[in-house]
Amino acid sequence: MSVPTPPLTLGVEEEYQIIDPVSRDLYAYVSEFIQQDQRREAKLDLKPEFMQSQVEIGTSVCRDVSEVRKEITRLRRAVCEMADENGVAIAAASTHPFARWQDQMITEGIRYKELLDDMQGVAQQLLIFGMHVHVGFGEGEDAKNLMIEIMNQSRYFIPHLLALSTSSPFWHGRNTGLKSYRSVVFEAMPRTGIPHSFTSWAEYKSFEQLLGQVGAFGKEDTNAKIWWDIRPHPKYDTLEFRISDICTRVEECVCLASLFQAICAKLLKLRRQNMAWRSYRHMHISENKWRAVRYGISGELIDFGIRKSVPFRQLAEELLLFLDDVVDDLGSRKEVEYVRTILEGGTSADRQLAVYRAHGGEANNAEALNAVVDHLVKETKEGL
Repeated sequence: MSVPTPPLTLGVEEEYQIIDPVSRDLYAYVSEFIQQDQRREAKLDLKPEFMQSQVEIGTSVCRDVSEVRKEITRLRRAVCEMADENGVAIAAASTHPFARWQDQMITEGIRYKELLDDMQGVAQQLLIFGMHVHVGFGEGEDAKNLMIEIMNQSRYFIPHLLALSTSSPFWHGRNTGLKSYRSVVFEAMPRTGIPHSFTSWAEYKSFEQLLGQVGAFGKEDTNAKIWWDIRPHPKYDTLEFRISDICTRVEECVCLASLFQAICAKLLKLRRQNMAWRSYRHMHISENKWRAVRYGISGELIDFGIRKSVPFRQLAEELLLFLDDVVDDLGSRKEVEYVRTILEGGTSADRQLAVYRAHGGEANNAEALNAVVDHLVKETKEGL
C-alpha cells in the first residue's frame, strides 16, 4: 500500500445549552435562533439538535489550531451576542446542573422522530451536549486504510482525552460523583463507546454494510447512526473524535483539538519510521475510560506496558513528551502544552464542583446549582 500524506486539517462542532437567565433552567429556543440566523447577512449556519434547548455550531475546515481558535471564538461570540439580544444565555457544558429530560421539547423533523421511535426512553434521556473534532485524512482507498490504522492505535488515548475535557458532574440536580456523566448517558445508546479494531477499510465497510442490510440504521439507512467515541465520518474524509465532553473555555477546546491532531501526526510519524503504537484490546481501553469518567484528571489510569496504575498527571506529562517532536511542525506547541494549565486549575467539572461546594453544596442545593449555571454562562464567554 502506498503511503499518502494526510492533510490533518481540523474541524470542530460544539453543542451549546440555551439558558433562561432568570430560572437558570434550559430554554427551548433553538427554532428562533435558526430563523434569525437565516436572516443574517453573514450566516452562522446554526443547526438544531435533538432537544429544542440545544444549538450546534461547526467551524469551517481549518488548516491548523490557530484557525480553530479564530473560528470557535467567532462562532461562540456571535451565538452569545444573539442570545443576549434575545434575553437568553449560552453555556458550554456536557450536562445541565439540574434540568430534567422529562421537561424538554423534542425538535421536529423526520430524523428526530425516527430516533425517538427507534430508541424510545433511551433517546428521551439524551439531554447531553458534546464536542466533536474532525481530523482530515484525504480521499481515496489508501487514505481510508490509513485512517483505519490510525483509528485503531489512537483508541488507546481516548480515556486520556476524556479526562482532560470532563464537564458533566451533575445530572437532574444532584452531584453524580462522576466527572463525565454525559458518557454514561450516551452509552445507553447502541453503537456507542470504544470501537473494536479493524484490519482494513474494507473490513469496516463490510461491518457497516451488514448493519445497513439488517435495518440497524432505520428508514434513513444512514451510517451516521454509528456513534462510537472515534469513527470514520460517514460524509467527510475525516477521523471524527467524539469522546470528549464539550469544553467550557475556548482555550480548552483549542487544546483538545490540538491534541487530537498531534496524536494523529505522531502515529503517522511512527509509521514512516516503520514503527507503530500498539493497538490495545477493547477491554483494556474500556477500563481506563471508566476511570476517566469517574475521576477525570484526579485519578489514575492503567499503564498496560508496565501493568500498573499511574496518576493521570504523570501520564499527561508522558503524553506531552510523546508528542513533543511533532507539535512544532503543526504550530501547536502552545495549545498542546495548555494541558498543564488544565492539570493545575482543573477541568470544567472540577471548577463546577468547586463553585457548588463554595455555595453550600447539598445543604444549599438549589442555590448552589444556580451558582454553577451562572459560573458556566460566564466562563463560556471567557476570551471572547
